[in-house]
Amino acid sequence: MRDSKTIKRRLLRWGLLFLCWTFLGLFSASQVYIRYAYNSDKPSSWRQALSVAMPDWYAWGFLSPLIFGFARRFPIDRDKRWRRAFAHLGAGIFFSSLKVIIEFMVLWPMLGLPVRTPSVIVLQQNLLIYAAIVGMHYAFDYYRKYREHEVKASQLEAQLAQAQLQALKMQLHPHFLFNTLHAISTLVHRDAEAADRMIARLSDLLRLSLDNLGEQEVPLKRELEFLQRYLEIEQIRFGDRLKVQINIEPETLDAMAPNLILQPLVENAIRHGIAPRSAPGRIEIHAKRKNGQLQLQVRDDGAGLPGGKKEALKEGVGLTNTRARLRQLYGTAYRFALHNAEDGGLVVDISIPWRMANGNNNLTPNQ
Repeated sequence: MRDSKTIKRRLLRWGLLFLCWTFLGLFSASQVYIRYAYNSDKPSSWRQALSVAMPDWYAWGFLSPLIFGFARRFPIDRDKRWRRAFAHLGAGIFFSSLKVIIEFMVLWPMLGLPVRTPSVIVLQQNLLIYAAIVGMHYAFDYYRKYREHEVKASQLEAQLAQAQLQALKMQLHPHFLFNTLHAISTLVHRDAEAADRMIARLSDLLRLSLDNLGEQEVPLKRELEFLQRYLEIEQIRFGDRLKVQINIEPETLDAMAPNLILQPLVENAIRHGIAPRSAPGRIEIHAKRKNGQLQLQVRDDGAGLPGGKKEALKEGVGLTNTRARLRQLYGTAYRFALHNAEDGGLVVDISIPWRMANGNNNLTPNQ
């Protein structure tokens, strides 16, 4: 397959070169025709003009692979520019003379054209054409290297972004694992049965975590499944003090969402909205599709931000990593906002581009 593509590229390259020399030959023939038509008592025919011009440019076409090879062998770099410049001057004289010999001994006799004595002007013109061919080679070579550099740079950037995302995600695993183990250790001596149930839920949680290992985005239903296992652990820990309400529009279940995006937000809501008080608390989780976006919301009925200022909240690992992962995944095409709810508590809103797990991203009106 690779050899086939290489052959096709080479055939395309030489086909383009042939068209290039043919165009130059036709352009030169038109000049010959016009010159003789207006400056001679005996106008030239198109056939005569073509017989004069086309062999001249096809001769250069025959020599161009050799010239390209010489240009590759002796590139004009900064350290050896003068030495290489003199090498190209000598090569220019050689190829210019060789082109005259090809015309003089092969093309003109083959076409039955009168042999013309080459002049110094012809050699000078040939030198300029040689320089143009070399310049064309260097221009294409520079463009090729520039494109290769762009591709490598984009690949390195993608690899770096993936590594950063993976590092951010892996920080979350030990974070919630440590908190869960700490909760289990607290329950062991107080409620052994609850601690046993929590260990079982932790086992399920770790299994789901390993199933999604290495994935940066998952369908929302898989993210909710993971979150449900986490909430079961927290409900064992807090009992009746924790109420959870989940409102998910059915069509959002197959939408792609960042892996482990909801768990740190819910953990933050439990830590700041539920844990500090003895009265029961509520956490709400919402998901809907609007204006081509997947909108996620986590809210609690706790104290909220003091004075309504986001600066009053000291973001931990969960919120900091969530913000960083969203930025890495979506650039500027996301929204992450924290604010107090009108009826009390903290609201975290996330909006990301709508993408379906099955690739069907068609939008309907008002979506």
